[in-house]
Amino acid sequence: MAGKAYPVTPDGRYFLVKDRLWRCTNPTLPEAERTTQVKRLMQARSLVKTAKSDEELREARAQVQAAKVALGERGPVWWDDGAPDVNRHHPKNTPYADWWHSLPIG
Repeated sequence: MAGKAYPVTPDGRYFLVKDRLWRCTNPTLPEAERTTQVKRLMQARSLVKTAKSDEELREARAQVQAAKVALGERGPVWWDDGAPDVNRHHPKNTPYADWWHSLPIG
């Protein structure tokens, strides 16, 4: 099943979902590492759904966080030009406002 294609910022750093910017995976990750971390992320998300205690839920969420950091989607940014991280921001409040306004509606 193919996933929905979300708009990606011109610099490839973020994709847009429901008027929020979400950091993309680091494009310089070797494919084998990316695949491994995506697998870890999916397993951790499954553990979040099936957690039976607060402790299991905390551990599962920590695993999700670790996988997302390894993918470059959270934690230190993967670019080195000094641009700020605007992950989870509305694009109108970021340097991507003009890009966002130029997107087709619908």
